[in-house]
Amino acid sequence: MIYRDLYMCKILPFFSTPFVKIITGIRRCGKSTILKMIHEKLLEQNILPEQILFYRFDSLELEYIKTASDMYREIKAHLFPSAKTYLLLDEVQEVDNWEKAVNSLMADFNVDIFVTGSNSRMLSSEISTYLTGRYVSFKIFPLTFSEYLNFRRTYSQPEDIKSEFARFIRYGGFPAIHTHNFTLDEAYTIIRDIYNSTIFTDIVRRNQIRKIDQLERVVKYTFDNIGQPFSASSISKYIKSQSRTLDTETIYSYLEKLEKAFIIYRCNRFDIKGNAFLKTQEKFYIADPALKYFVLGYNPNTIATIIENIVYIELSARGYTVHVGNLDDFEIDFIAIKPNHKIYIQVTYSINSPATEEREYNNLLTIKDNYPKFVLRMDDFANSNYEGIQTMHIADFLLSDYF
Repeated sequence: MIYRDLYMCKILPFFSTPFVKIITGIRRCGKSTILKMIHEKLLEQNILPEQILFYRFDSLELEYIKTASDMYREIKAHLFPSAKTYLLLDEVQEVDNWEKAVNSLMADFNVDIFVTGSNSRMLSSEISTYLTGRYVSFKIFPLTFSEYLNFRRTYSQPEDIKSEFARFIRYGGFPAIHTHNFTLDEAYTIIRDIYNSTIFTDIVRRNQIRKIDQLERVVKYTFDNIGQPFSASSISKYIKSQSRTLDTETIYSYLEKLEKAFIIYRCNRFDIKGNAFLKTQEKFYIADPALKYFVLGYNPNTIATIIENIVYIELSARGYTVHVGNLDDFEIDFIAIKPNHKIYIQVTYSINSPATEEREYNNLLTIKDNYPKFVLRMDDFANSNYEGIQTMHIADFLLSDYF
């Protein structure tokens, strides 16, 4: 088990605090492993094994726990009698109204609760209703590039950084793929299972969607246009061009369900000059590049959007809130914001003309604040600093501590 410090350092400060720790993310991104890491940390802190209860609710062994009442009775019967009990509840969304049970356990007993889940039941209004002010959430992503390299060093023989980054683009970051030296075909067998279980279990079955072909068309369009501004009406026109019809309300509903299953992430526009959010022409990014290649096939001409997607996920995994920047007639690929900190980023596959160079740098030069600014690229060049703008290879940036 490879320690994922990126997330554990965020979760650790909340141990033994009066908050339910909710750990979410797409299927197979490593949530259950994070829960095992929490278990190990508790033991390192001299918590007795008898004080820790670990339940995996997608196991047939716990099939008899179907409702909040079932969960409450089961856990109550096994609580440690004379000290705090630590509850690790994996895939808790499998239990109907689990929020009620968790709320009652928090109120009635001396417990510290950690839960994981991979669909919209983890973000529903019921959580806000029953756990208002009593929970903190942590979003887990597939492996970042640095985490991927840790897996490669442990389970295989990595090549040089640039070659490994090219491999990372093709294979993606789902942890299970990198625990063995799988071929590309073998890796995509795993990715197919992740995609199908997410679409058909977390979306189709749970939402009782009957017109699966409509959902799949929306998925294909969205995957094909990651990093591109578009709206539901543009998807509707695309579907109409295929002699099908789909109203915008249904499209918005499908996009929302894809978001709640953590397959895609919405990136809104931010007006830099007006310091305000814009509600039109947002962009979407995908949880992992391999999902796009599974659905649409590999196309080397789409690498520019894939590397942009990788940067978006990296920033999000590091705890930034990420937006597309809007400044007059210019666009900044990303504004990444934390409390009291901000960075601006332009991402490009290569700079092979004065026009491209002018576009990438001038957009950033128009921003007059003193926050860090980066141009990230993938071609051969020397890392440099131009009027305060750092130019870096994307792989170097992803492994850096500049942000």
